[in-house]
Amino acid sequence: MPGRGALSSGDNLEVLSKTWRGHALASIVSLVCAAACLGGTPTQVIRIGVDLPLSGAEGRAGTPALNGVQFFVHQHPTIDGFRLEAVPRDDAVGGLPDPVQGERNVKSLAADPLVVGVIGPFDSNVARLDIPIANVAHLALISPSVSSRCLTKEPFLPASLSPSRSEITCKAAGLPAPSELRPTGINNFFRLATTDELQGPAAADYAYRALKLRRVAALSDHEAYGQALAGGFMTRFTRLGGSVVEYRDYDPAAQLDLKLFMRKAASDGAQAIYFGGVTANHGCVLRAQMANEFDFGEAVPFLGGDGIAEDPECVRNAGPNAIGIFATVPASAPDAIPSAQPVISAFKAQYGNPADYGAYTIAAYDSAGVLYSAIDRAIRADGGTLPGRDHVINELSATTAYAGAGGTFGFDGSGDTTLRIVSLFESTTADPNAKWTWVKAVDYSDSLPY
Repeated sequence: MPGRGALSSGDNLEVLSKTWRGHALASIVSLVCAAACLGGTPTQVIRIGVDLPLSGAEGRAGTPALNGVQFFVHQHPTIDGFRLEAVPRDDAVGGLPDPVQGERNVKSLAADPLVVGVIGPFDSNVARLDIPIANVAHLALISPSVSSRCLTKEPFLPASLSPSRSEITCKAAGLPAPSELRPTGINNFFRLATTDELQGPAAADYAYRALKLRRVAALSDHEAYGQALAGGFMTRFTRLGGSVVEYRDYDPAAQLDLKLFMRKAASDGAQAIYFGGVTANHGCVLRAQMANEFDFGEAVPFLGGDGIAEDPECVRNAGPNAIGIFATVPASAPDAIPSAQPVISAFKAQYGNPADYGAYTIAAYDSAGVLYSAIDRAIRADGGTLPGRDHVINELSATTAYAGAGGTFGFDGSGDTTLRIVSLFESTTADPNAKWTWVKAVDYSDSLPY
């Protein structure tokens, strides 16, 4: 991608922090002043590793996240007498996040004794290989984006969200249990995105309470992710008082012919369809097909999760019927958060290319910030010396109220954010390149929907 902070394909460049500009945290002002009085920038170094997809198609999302980390380092270039450096690594191969490359990157970062924590990864499949490597190296990982529940918690789908009333374990979903990812038995993985099982309930809450829907049909794409989203939606929707008139779990490898399903759903009074799955499994092709049996556009909503959210290919597949697609994302929408606006304005003043800013820039900025705060406390606990990695992990685990740009959050005992927000977006045009419209934030921070 063009623009300041972008990396070309295959690059793994070390990014040095800029000159101090007076933006250090209040807690370290005196130490920074002391360093300056003794002759300028500190010579001791602490490094923050970064493992994100920075090239190819995924670089369009990963590079703006890297920019968020870099921007934080630019604002806070020193910490307790140490100079702070960001060390990016690209885990994309052929334009897609690659777990093996991510594993190599984390091994490389772990081998550097000055790296005390890593921002990333961006993708859940990469995280499944990164976490054990970092765990053995006693290295903290903080992801701004991954949401797969089994990275941190059993079960994959709680019984209270399952239509069968039986929990679905991680193993049953084809995923390793969280304990299998942590050979030392200590958690070293933290994240700012909330977990996937909240997406279906959030869509159900919005459908029932805001859209006033009472009868819906549901589809899933025969994969564990999509089945869990559909299950959570249906369970929550019926608990609220609605009815699911039809449900089908279809095989995307087979010929996609759901005309009878659509016809039956329409005749049974379905006011919308919920889709659990991803664009690649023809999810938004189904939206296009709805026009043959249902009213057009917003009159009959099509709801789904982050497998279709803000996806240009979804809009292309839906064609003229793309308007009225509502989709959840298991994270805050910074553009709608007042506390984020000063940081966003300052970022855009420094990074002039609109492509430099993305959906996860602020989450990555806050990931760097909460790690910085933990490092600061660990340095102080270690008497001003380079902090041990275990001490940094301990401080992250003890975080309860970090005031980030995207909101105040901490981490629970599994490393999950306590700021459990799911954002809803709507496709309001048939233009694939148009930005989706933020609609609402559903906040489960105080109580879960199950």
